[in-house]
Amino acid sequence: MAEAFRYSAILLCVVLVLLIGCSEQLQSSQGETLLRIQRLLNYPSSLSSWNSSMDFCNSEPNASVTVVCYEKSITQLHIVGNKGTPRLPGDFSIDSFVTTLVGLPSLKVLTLVALGLWGPLPGKIARLSSLEILNVSSNFLYEAIPRELSSLSSIQSLGLDDNMFAGEVPNWIGSLQVLSVLSLRKNMLNGSLPDSLSNLENLRVLALSHNYFQGEVPDLGSLRNLQVLDLEDNAFGPQFPKLGNKLVSLVLSKNKFRDGLPAGVTSYYQLQRLDLSNNTFVGPFPQSLLSLPSVTYLNIADNKFTGMLSENQSCSADLEFVDLSSNLMTGRMPNCLLQGSKKKALYAGNCLDTGDQNQHPISICRNEALAVGILSQQKKRKPSRTIIAISVMGGIVGGVALVGLIYLAVIKVKSGKTIKKSTTRVIAENASIAYPSKLLSDARYISQTMKLGALGLPAYRTFSLEELEEATNNFSTSAFMGDRSQGQIYRGRLKDGSFIVIRCLKMKRSHGTHNFMQHIELISKLRHRHLVSALGHGFEYYLDDSSVSRIFLVFEYVPSGTLRSWISGGHARQKIHWTHRIAAAIGVAKGIQFLHTGIVPGVYSNNLKITDVLLDQNLIAKISSYNLPLLAENGGMVGHGASSGASKDPSLSARKNQDEKVDVYDFGLILLEILVGRSLTSGNDVDALQDQLQASISSDDAARRSLVDPAVRRVCSYQSLKTTMEICVRCLLKNPAERPSIEDILWNLQFAAQVQDPWRGDSQSSEGSPVTPTQQPQLHITMHKQ
Repeated sequence: MAEAFRYSAILLCVVLVLLIGCSEQLQSSQGETLLRIQRLLNYPSSLSSWNSSMDFCNSEPNASVTVVCYEKSITQLHIVGNKGTPRLPGDFSIDSFVTTLVGLPSLKVLTLVALGLWGPLPGKIARLSSLEILNVSSNFLYEAIPRELSSLSSIQSLGLDDNMFAGEVPNWIGSLQVLSVLSLRKNMLNGSLPDSLSNLENLRVLALSHNYFQGEVPDLGSLRNLQVLDLEDNAFGPQFPKLGNKLVSLVLSKNKFRDGLPAGVTSYYQLQRLDLSNNTFVGPFPQSLLSLPSVTYLNIADNKFTGMLSENQSCSADLEFVDLSSNLMTGRMPNCLLQGSKKKALYAGNCLDTGDQNQHPISICRNEALAVGILSQQKKRKPSRTIIAISVMGGIVGGVALVGLIYLAVIKVKSGKTIKKSTTRVIAENASIAYPSKLLSDARYISQTMKLGALGLPAYRTFSLEELEEATNNFSTSAFMGDRSQGQIYRGRLKDGSFIVIRCLKMKRSHGTHNFMQHIELISKLRHRHLVSALGHGFEYYLDDSSVSRIFLVFEYVPSGTLRSWISGGHARQKIHWTHRIAAAIGVAKGIQFLHTGIVPGVYSNNLKITDVLLDQNLIAKISSYNLPLLAENGGMVGHGASSGASKDPSLSARKNQDEKVDVYDFGLILLEILVGRSLTSGNDVDALQDQLQASISSDDAARRSLVDPAVRRVCSYQSLKTTMEICVRCLLKNPAERPSIEDILWNLQFAAQVQDPWRGDSQSSEGSPVTPTQQPQLHITMHKQ
């Protein structure tokens, strides 16, 4: 027997050693992957602090390097090099580099800016299937955009700016259904744009400037969310593109647009920046563009706009810059753009009656405008057969010549010619170091036991902004629920009929993606039957640099009001029964237990109040506010409960985030209100009631019942009431060390529920008379331990 026991002990030790070794190996493999990345990048100065003994997951983020971990996996990697970083040495292999990156399979955000990467971007980067944000701008990547990126179903922002990507924008780009930002500026892309772009219903930013695109712009009128369109320095045209009216920035400069402006452009009421310069637009200039309510920048220089300006024309109060130079306009400059105005206005090269800025004689504008009109009409006539024949012959000759040129170009490339690249432009993505939260970066796992509490909740997912706008009727005032310290709150309804609550958090530009993504990682894990749990999140982006401007946290909607409203508030005629009150208290205690032990380290000092406890349609209690601040400076709670109630524990205000007994004290306040049936007005009120409860516990049953809410005093059993009072008094003790643990609280409350006389608790109303089945609230009490 002893020999068998000794053998079992040895076997157990071996298993433990293996388990520990696997855990260390997992952590070590992550570090080894990062060190290999450092080596492949030729040891850049930004990674000089990396070494084999470094705790990467707890390293301090900075503007150049940020590593974010969750549950022993790296979820974000940001490496930003210096402006003008040259190409990596000739022995660099982009294939080996990406193969190494794939060793971080949990990456959601990957930023590799200005690092000298060169070569074709390998399609295997799509093996990082969780990617939501990918930015490889300001490198030397070339050839086509790899087709494998089409499998990144979660990608929301794709930034390939300032590289040497060539070929056309692939048709499969339209399959990226949640894509909000597509930025391909400063590459060598060519051809026409695919019609599939019109499928990107969530697209908000489309930036294609400084490429070699040509032809008509696809119909983008169906992109109702498109806010930024930047097509500068291409060969698009001649037709003005079909667009929605939510545009905020429209840049069409340096293209081949030559027709007139559509009437709809004057309805772009959100438009702030309009640049049509260096085209050959014709027809009257719509002066109403000067008075668009949001416009700040307007540039129509170097076109052939006509029309007579009026000095009485009004201007937008926000208008800062106007360039009307080199057109065919006559009349007088609007007074709102001249003397005494803070607006900068350029208007040389017209035929305006101003006497300054080098105006032409009015005859030039009239004659040239007439010529433009005649030419425009001639272009609309059908070409003759002779012209068609000549064109066909010219096309054949030109085709032969083009083939010859291509052949010569291939020969030159093979002979060692290389393509020169313009100076590298660094896109700065400054990672905020304002909140290096130890709580979040140390969070490693949620126990399987506690995960059972989340059964029945829908899967956490990413919401598109269009979906949230539809759910709230474009965030209408009728959906508005309130404005709290951490953003505005809206009630919405999804297509499947389910109701949700949306918290909108405005982000400052100083906060890098690592700063909020780590919070979202943790919020997505805090899911429990007795918490108001998050269902998902969504993003909105700044228009100029595509960084996140707003985060939307989507929570389940809890319909039946706060616990206070059923105890001492507006439901005076429908006060819940004693058994339901005990069940609600058990639910709150289980929620607190999950916050303390369901994640390591636990979430403490949650500032719990009875108004933070909501009841669902079955009167199941859910904690709606807990200590998980999304931004350090706001310091608020995640959730959507109210934040008013009784006093705080005076003895632990300086140790708010260190001791579970803070939450135990707050739970005692909730339990006290459940017992007495009225709101607690002050700390003195709490102290007085606590003393009375303490005295009644050692007194007779009548003394105890005299303190209880009259609505339930006749239906609670002797032992159930006494046990509840005892645990309440212990929770409110001044010395934190003397307060019970949350497990002790749960055991006592479950005992109080079990010893309650079921006939008196469930068969009588709060006044003592029998209730009908329709009066009886539906409640299911789970008595087993979680």
